[in-house]
This record gives sequence, C-alpha cells and structure tokens, in this order.
Amino acid sequence: MSSPLNFHLERYEGPLDLLLDLIRKQQIDIRDIPIATITAQYLEYLEKARELDIDLGAEFVYMAATLIHIKSRMLLPRDPELDKDHPEEDPRQELVDRLLEHEKFKNAAEMLQQKRLIEENVWSNPQIQSFLSDEEDPGLAITLYDLVKAFGDLLERAKNRPVYEVAGADVGVADMIQYLRSALESAGDQPVFILRIAEQQRSLRAMIALFLAVLEMVKMQAVVITQKDLFGEIALERHKLFDTVFSSEQPMIAIEKDYT
Repeated sequence: MSSPLNFHLERYEGPLDLLLDLIRKQQIDIRDIPIATITAQYLEYLEKARELDIDLGAEFVYMAATLIHIKSRMLLPRDPELDKDHPEEDPRQELVDRLLEHEKFKNAAEMLQQKRLIEENVWSNPQIQSFLSDEEDPGLAITLYDLVKAFGDLLERAKNRPVYEVAGADVGVADMIQYLRSALESAGDQPVFILRIAEQQRSLRAMIALFLAVLEMVKMQAVVITQKDLFGEIALERHKLFDTVFSSEQPMIAIEKDYT
C-alpha cells in the first residue's frame, strides 16, 4: 500500500528530524504514534534516497532497525495474567521521549535563529547612553541580542565541523546550569567567557542546552552578561544575588521539571 504522504525528499539533519516531519505533517499525536504506518513511510523515504544515491548515514539505518524492532514488539501477544504482575511499558515510549526532547531543542534552535534575524534588522542608537542616568542600564537587553547573534553564528559554524558524539546520557539544561555555576564559583571575580565554553561542546544539542542555561540563569538573576569592549568577548559574571539564588533547590527543581 502506498503511503498517503507526498515525499519531496527533503534533506534532514538526522532521523529524528525525519520522524518529526512525518508525524507533524500528518498531525499525528506524538504520544500515540501509529508505528506500522510511520515505519512504512520512513522506509519509503530511505528507499527513495537510495534510488537517488543520497547518503543518509548510518544513524538513519539504525533508526529504521529501531522502528522495525518496536513494530515487532507491539505485534507480539502478551499474557494478560503476566501483565497483571509485571505490566510492560509501551515499546514506543523511549522513542516518544527522544522525539519530544529533540523537538524541544529544535524549537529552541529555531527561536535562536529568529532572534538573530530580528537583531540583524534592529538599529539601536549608539548615543543612548548620553540620555540615561547612571542607574539606568539598557545593556542587558542589548547584550542578550548580542549573545543570540553570537550563538547563531557559532551554530552555523558548528554545522560544518565534525561532531563527535559521546555515548551516554544527553546533557540537559539543568546540567548546564550546574556546570556554569561551578565554573563561575571557580573563577571567583573573573568572568567566564561563554562562547569559549560553547565551542568545546561536542554536539549542537549541547550548545543549545548551554544557551538555554544562560537564559535561565539571567532570568533567575544569578548572572549578568557583560561585554567590556564593543567587539569584545561575551562573558558571564556573577550577579549580586548569585549566592541567594542557589541557596535554595527550588529554582533547579522548577527548571528540571520544565525541561523534562
């Protein structure tokens, strides 16, 4: 049976991007994926790519095997009596969790790009400082735009470099906040240069998690973003409320809940 989806053979950065596109174009509930249908459409895409001699990489083949495995598990009958004592988790759950997390980071990357485009089309008056009192400081908002642009440039460069994925759990936003907190505590009164840290990350997902961590720390008033010179490096410095913010576990609990 032919797939109801019209394939245009778009290029995807990874198999999760392809799966999300298949799911969203058909308005399928991501938490209740019709695995047989999606598997058939995914394999059809791979076949069309093969016919056009498009190299998709091993991760696409691995995902195909994963989908087939999930499909086979869902076809196997389960003993009702066994389910009473040891209910089996939905075979799709791990894939659903990965898709939801990937979509979250994908949306964050798109937001980053949109903010970058806005920044490039916004003109600010360099003489604004002469109209402000010492207590008024618009620098944070301007610096956030600078941060967005800088991260956008970094992500563009990262797409063209080799990326080495390390096996293990993915680093989340809460993990990045703890990492930055430790770096700031170790640095004392010295700034922490955020783009240097971003360049050390091994994946685009980790870079986006780092960016979101910076935004969360700014929102919590744990850090301030500084740029000493007009074209100088963007840095993080401890806010005067830094210790107060991290004296309670509640902010981190809230963040972990938001990003799970």
